[in-house]
Amino acid sequence: MNLLNLLIIITHDTGRQLGCYGRGVSTPHLDQLAREGVQFAQAFCTAPQCSPSRASLLTGRVPHSHGLIGLTHRGFRLNPEVPTLPALLTQAGYNTHLFGFQHEAPDPTTLGYQHIHRARNHSCRNLTPLVVEFLRRGPAEPFFAMVGFSETHRRFPEYEGPLDQVQVPPFLPEVPEVQRDVAALNVAVGWVDEAVGRILAALEQSGRAENTLVIYTTDHGIAFPGAKATLLDPGLEIALLIRGPGGFAGGKRIEAMVSNADLLPTLLELLEQPVPEGVQGKSLLPLVRGERERLHEQLFPELTVHAGYDPMRGIRTEGYKYIRSFEARPYWFPPNVDASPTKEWYRAHTDVFTRPRPAELLFDLEADPLERNNLAEDPAYTGVLADLRGRVERWMEETDDPLREGTVPIPPGAYITPLLA
Repeated sequence: MNLLNLLIIITHDTGRQLGCYGRGVSTPHLDQLAREGVQFAQAFCTAPQCSPSRASLLTGRVPHSHGLIGLTHRGFRLNPEVPTLPALLTQAGYNTHLFGFQHEAPDPTTLGYQHIHRARNHSCRNLTPLVVEFLRRGPAEPFFAMVGFSETHRRFPEYEGPLDQVQVPPFLPEVPEVQRDVAALNVAVGWVDEAVGRILAALEQSGRAENTLVIYTTDHGIAFPGAKATLLDPGLEIALLIRGPGGFAGGKRIEAMVSNADLLPTLLELLEQPVPEGVQGKSLLPLVRGERERLHEQLFPELTVHAGYDPMRGIRTEGYKYIRSFEARPYWFPPNVDASPTKEWYRAHTDVFTRPRPAELLFDLEADPLERNNLAEDPAYTGVLADLRGRVERWMEETDDPLREGTVPIPPGAYITPLLA
């Protein structure tokens, strides 16, 4: 591969809340990126939470393998011996830049970034001018730029408009409180889309668009009950749009399951750089080149600590989802999910924050895509349950998951909150 610049834009808690994923929100610039590049229709994160998922993007490993099983501001850390994408690219001769938000280390220079660009805050409205100026100035090549926006993390902007056109995700109730909450999320998504449009325009004006691979993604699902901090699909789903050299053109839509851990080996293969030992993700290039129709037979999502200790391990195949909870008193939805009008509606009208979660969940994704009907105790699915349970246990053994030994130790100085509603 000749000279190739890399530009990654990552947003917070956005899931697939984009127009090009059929979510009823206006995102013309991101939709254009999908039309010009490659859209991955079934992209998932390794963990439905910020730091562990983002670290998987940077390392190509699942959280219990890269070590960052909780949030960095709560005391959790990457294993220091695990190579990260910015460090690997720096070693390969890249000029590495971080703009705005990251959540993988207290000091981003330890991740391998050479240049840290800070705005007044991490909002796309304040950070975008720095990225635009960087591109217009003609940065030294090859460059790697990671752009992290704080949107669409809560709190959302105020929304006081009509609700009749608001498309509520199918896993949420279509009631006014939730409609307004989703509409407010969409306002923030619109800010992100505008910022992406400005960045792409500046890249075009810089004359570097033809040799720059642009990636837009997010860390995990939206910050609503039943999504973020759960191993249900709305918590694990992410957007993944890639445009540029190496076959990432032409408006392809790839239906195969992929993981955000696949990005590191993909980029290293494009750059003809060695992939470090221990990487669990797989290169996306065989899918993009049409050499394969499927990359993964299964994905193994996980969560250990978010705001509270709620260890879960799971497996997702094309047809089934299996989730095992290891804590004695977990709830159907983690009660620590961000405060919101939607959470208050659930608290007032349901028992999902107080009803115990079964130790095992099994869903038939074809018959029950919203994951509502737990089949773990259905005799007709005994064989499926045993098969998926066994696959998870073998994965935990093969990857030396510390949860196999019992309660995972919390690092000194870390703090977590009780799992209370």
